[in-house]
Amino acid sequence: MNSTSGNDELESAVSHLWQEHLQTPFPAGLRGAEREGIDLVLLDADTAGCVSAWLSGGGSLDDWRRRVLHRRITDFDRILPMLGATDDAPYWQRLYRLSCLVARADPRPAE
Repeated sequence: MNSTSGNDELESAVSHLWQEHLQTPFPAGLRGAEREGIDLVLLDADTAGCVSAWLSGGGSLDDWRRRVLHRRITDFDRILPMLGATDDAPYWQRLYRLSCLVARADPRPAE
């Protein structure tokens, strides 16, 4: 393996989870729903936008998207423990995992 194998493995993991995410519909009944004051459609859209940008940008995010991603990770930390049986927790856990993997790839702090 070459010296970028860690990055290659990370990008592969993100790509795999991303494809899984793209094949999964948004949870039924959650359009317009909020948990802990967080709009779930916006949480999904913001996170997905950052992951997509990271993948298409060669594994990096601009400063604005990095800040958005870190804010959304904080939002996930708040809502994941509160999800109920009808909230499709695996959907949100996968999106959270994606956001954490992308954030780990760029260790710069969110400003």
